[in-house]
Amino acid sequence: MSTLDVARAELALGVLYLNKAEARDKICRTIQYGAKFLSDGQPGTAQNVEKSTSLARKVFRLFKFINDLHALISPNAPGTPLPLILLGKSKNALLSTYLFLDQFVWLGRSGIYKNKERTELIFRISFYCWMGSSICTTLVEIGELGRLSSSMKKLEKELKNTDKYKNEQYRSKLQKSNERSLSLIKAGMDIVVAVGLLQLAPKKVTPRETGAFGFVSSLISCYQLLPSPPKDKAS
Repeated sequence: MSTLDVARAELALGVLYLNKAEARDKICRTIQYGAKFLSDGQPGTAQNVEKSTSLARKVFRLFKFINDLHALISPNAPGTPLPLILLGKSKNALLSTYLFLDQFVWLGRSGIYKNKERTELIFRISFYCWMGSSICTTLVEIGELGRLSSSMKKLEKELKNTDKYKNEQYRSKLQKSNERSLSLIKAGMDIVVAVGLLQLAPKKVTPRETGAFGFVSSLISCYQLLPSPPKDKAS
């Protein structure tokens, strides 16, 4: 491929990435928590950026609760243990509730809904739902990593006298394990962010720490949404 072809391919991936509403939301989330880290909860330009970006993100999430509502009523993969199914469905229910309530928070923060006390109450309830969904995600990822580890060990025994990294099935399981490990780290960070935003431990989780965890969590989300580069065609 020529330099121009490479540039076109990379720009096409960039366009594909930025066309996703989810990707734009996560980029805004990165800015939001980066500003929170810089402001440390103090009034100023950084805090103004944090608040305006947070409000702008809510527009991207209008009616997004339908996604998790659909996942809630969709069948699970065959062979999934009942505890993991229940945790997964709980995560979908909690996240769908959070996104549904977040729409009313947007109405309140944008001035359409005038009851500030009710808006704050809805905000807290919605973030408790989000924290609950993050806890469920953490437990699901731990369970799935355990299942993957067990199946990989069995496969390693079968491939004892060969190079396991040349086996397509083993590489696929290894990739899934890495992806789930990253999701586990992100979910753990999101729990800390929720604790910080709800001020459940204000002395231990400060606005700066909330911003730092949220910033790293957002970067992970941005990375997870990156499109796969096209494979070179064999000559």
